[in-house]
Amino acid sequence: MARDKGKQKASSREPMQLLDNENFLTKLAELFESTKESGTVWLTQKRSTYDVDGDAQMQQDINEDQEYPCLLRATDGKTHISTQIFSKDLLKFHAAYGTLLKSSMSTLRKRDKKREKQKAERIALRKKKLEQDIIIDGPKRGNGRKKRQRKIKAAIKQQEARKAAVKRDEERAKTETIECI
Repeated sequence: MARDKGKQKASSREPMQLLDNENFLTKLAELFESTKESGTVWLTQKRSTYDVDGDAQMQQDINEDQEYPCLLRATDGKTHISTQIFSKDLLKFHAAYGTLLKSSMSTLRKRDKKREKQKAERIALRKKKLEQDIIIDGPKRGNGRKKRQRKIKAAIKQQEARKAAVKRDEERAKTETIECI
């Protein structure tokens, strides 16, 4: 039974259409327009290893002269389109594709800068607290003893946090110097 349902679901889906580059860009613009209010468009791009005849290459030939086309797919979950871009058309296609993407990106949600600012302020406050020494005062015995013990624990925790921060900074500096080399 489960197989029958899967087959029905797959057959109800529109098959992938392999279009030429110009028609693909036109259909992609239509996809972006149809999902402007709500919806998602998924884009995938990879090197195609299939022959023009449609046969897959099963063996790995080490032929550096052979050029593979780029396969670009787009779907909104219902409509599936794809195109192959050959190396001779790549620059022309990417220029048109980039222009289309830039014009379609206006519907993206803007970053929430308020949250980012709050996070940066919290980090700055944490660093400031880490730099300030905790003053341990109060009686060793009697009233205020527990308050003094909490301050001692906080001071020990602060020293450990400082050591960890120094260690993190050293690791970052080490990785940056390795990347520069």
